[in-house]
Amino acid sequence: MARCSSRRLGGGALVTGASRGLGLLIARELARSGCQVMLCARSADELAAAKRMLRDEGAEVRSLACDITQEGVPANLVRATEEAFGSLDVLVNNAGTIQVGPFAAMTEADFRDAMETMYFAPLRLVLAAVPGMRERGHGRIVTISSLGGRIAAPHLLPYAGAKFAATGLSQGLRAELAAEGISVTTVLPGLMRTGSHTAARFSGQPTREYAWFAAAAGLPLLSMDAERAARAIVRAAERRRPELVLTPLAKAAVRVHGLAPATTTRALSVAARLLPGCGPEPERGVPGRHAARTLGSAALNRLTALNDRAARRFNQRII
Repeated sequence: MARCSSRRLGGGALVTGASRGLGLLIARELARSGCQVMLCARSADELAAAKRMLRDEGAEVRSLACDITQEGVPANLVRATEEAFGSLDVLVNNAGTIQVGPFAAMTEADFRDAMETMYFAPLRLVLAAVPGMRERGHGRIVTISSLGGRIAAPHLLPYAGAKFAATGLSQGLRAELAAEGISVTTVLPGLMRTGSHTAARFSGQPTREYAWFAAAAGLPLLSMDAERAARAIVRAAERRRPELVLTPLAKAAVRVHGLAPATTTRALSVAARLLPGCGPEPERGVPGRHAARTLGSAALNRLTALNDRAARRFNQRII
């Protein structure tokens, strides 16, 4: 079995949220880098399709359908990966949910769900994975956070709060585990064309929220090609980089926020005023694909064409 060296990846890898989008692409790149990959996601059907896709390319992959927020699942998942491949050398915490809408349309349950998926589940996976990595004297942990984990954008507060927590955990782990040969990389992507606009959930005025989010996520000047992003993430893990910020816009935003945080906050306040209000009869948790059908906008469909194409290619359901 291949082992992780100072640069080249190998051995067993586990990727959460790997049935579609960025997680699927990261799994593909890990396999190309010499890893045997365990895919994990909630949907058994989507996971089976992802496994077939990667095996057709010659990747050595296995899969386990599960909900990582459930008690005991993270430890079982790590154990299954170690039993399948002999060791867990690369852990990629990628699973996430996106809830879009004004704060007034959100409930405490939305924030708890985001924290369970994007903070507590990754924490439990790390707690389960680190003992084996520590015993072998090496390992890599990759946290897929977000630009929203550094700069909290309006109408994404459950997501941003959980990503802030994930960023802090990842950076702290980097400092604590470095002496034990375990590298931790924090990834802060901006918008990427993964097709996630179809799976995000929209509250308040769902069609109006969907319109701005889907348009922004699909425009080439604002978003990044997901395959290029996946290659950059795996390369950063190979090189044991502490942090990776993806997309030129995200890099610029991080720099501006670091130099002039008050200016960034004022700009976000202006943006919040331009976004849709809660509406007289707010709806909650409408999937993007449903909002798109209700909206039925040909003009928006043209703006989202690249992202819709990405959704089809990367195993996202769009209908």
